[in-house]
Amino acid sequence: MEALGPISPFFIVNDVRRAIGFYERLGFELRFVTPADEPFFAIVGRDSVQVYLKDVSDESRTVLPQPNHTRHEWAPWDAFVFVPDPDGLAKEFTSRGLVFKQDLRDLDDGLRGFAIADNDGYVLFFGRPI
Repeated sequence: MEALGPISPFFIVNDVRRAIGFYERLGFELRFVTPADEPFFAIVGRDSVQVYLKDVSDESRTVLPQPNHTRHEWAPWDAFVFVPDPDGLAKEFTSRGLVFKQDLRDLDDGLRGFAIADNDGYVLFFGRPI
């Protein structure tokens, strides 16, 4: 049986350039962008984690980002990123001046980690099982 590889969330964003800038603050690199002069699609990544970013709206801004937590309070995250050392990553992100949506802690569901929201409200949880 074929092994599966990493999965990449696909986020609708308001401004691809602004979204790229946010993920670069997380230590992600720009892996693909099109078109270069007025981008509407990009892929950013760090290690085996990738996020697809796309602006699909027209001038009337009818297609907007819709993070999970805006749809239901029991769906607080849009992506779970497994990290073996969430404490170390939290220190790195703190040194980069990032603001946490949820501080580093042990959760009732057996996870340790923290959450960060991007410019469009998508929430990424960085953590691992306790």
